[in-house]
Amino acid sequence: MTKKIFFLIPILFMWLVFSSLVGCKTSENLPNRTDSTMDIQGESLVLASTIPGKLCFDSLCRGSVIVRSTYSPHDSFFRQYTEGIDYTIDYLKGEIKRTINSTIPDYSRHPLYGKKDFDHSQYPDYSNHPYFIWVDYTTKNGDQLANRNDQSSYLVNFRKKLKEGSPVTIVSYGNSITAGGEASTKERRFQYRYVQHLKKTFPKATIQLEDVSIPGYTSTQGIEWWDSYIGKTSPDLVLVGWGMNDHNIGGNTPEQFKKNLILLVSLIKERKNAEVILFSSFPPNDDWHFGSHSMELYAEATKAAALEAKCAYVDVYNTWKKVLKRKDQPSLLGNNINHPNDFGHWLYELSFEAMTF
Repeated sequence: MTKKIFFLIPILFMWLVFSSLVGCKTSENLPNRTDSTMDIQGESLVLASTIPGKLCFDSLCRGSVIVRSTYSPHDSFFRQYTEGIDYTIDYLKGEIKRTINSTIPDYSRHPLYGKKDFDHSQYPDYSNHPYFIWVDYTTKNGDQLANRNDQSSYLVNFRKKLKEGSPVTIVSYGNSITAGGEASTKERRFQYRYVQHLKKTFPKATIQLEDVSIPGYTSTQGIEWWDSYIGKTSPDLVLVGWGMNDHNIGGNTPEQFKKNLILLVSLIKERKNAEVILFSSFPPNDDWHFGSHSMELYAEATKAAALEAKCAYVDVYNTWKKVLKRKDQPSLLGNNINHPNDFGHWLYELSFEAMTF
């Protein structure tokens, strides 16, 4: 009996080692699974020199990691990088770093790399797009990036129309992010992704999407220019996304911002007889000179405005903050300031998906 036990010990040890290396089951391509195995597609990173860059999750499955030059392998100028030649992976920590002779663009050569309190207007090109890599992988330690958010008290009419298959129009109204800032295609903007999610959830749904956002402005202009933009639409649902420019130095205070949002919701309900979703913004680059760097207050103001105005709320801010517990800000910012890249737009859409109604 003793001999059998000693014979089995090395076999068990070898099995455990093998399982840790390749033992990841294939999961569905869903970010919010209840088990811990999760597939992530097109997560963005910028890598400086040979400094490791962190993915959203650790405990990666060997054989699951693909690193490429574009968000999708079907995009123009697609190139797949090679492990061991262009990069190395710490599978346990969920980190990737360039090799010394890597062909992956070196983010340490970015004109704003390492600069604090930078004024972007002093640089001819401050985009992060030339430096992004995009990573597919499976993690054994997945978790919800966007917390479930019950808004079933609202959007009653909208839900009814979706279930019945009655035609509905969604209008998005906000700043340059809502206008699609730094998404590589229209289809990758968060609201277009969300429409696809709604169509899958409600198979009979007939949805038209219209964007009337005003890049570069605040919620104050959103009110002042009502007639020229949202006033010309006929929505069933309006996605209202202001806050990034309100939060900048010289913008609105959180108190005034809240008042503006409440007024906007009131105008939409009274003049358009439409339902509303208010959604928060994410924190811009901490090193940018023109940010007040108090986005938490504007996110709280957005949530408070939704409660007071009795409309639905989507929490983008806390989704983003959860991701930033591991990732650096430039890896998510297309313009290195305050515009999300394709993966950032996915985080927005993920926050919308987490809203149940």
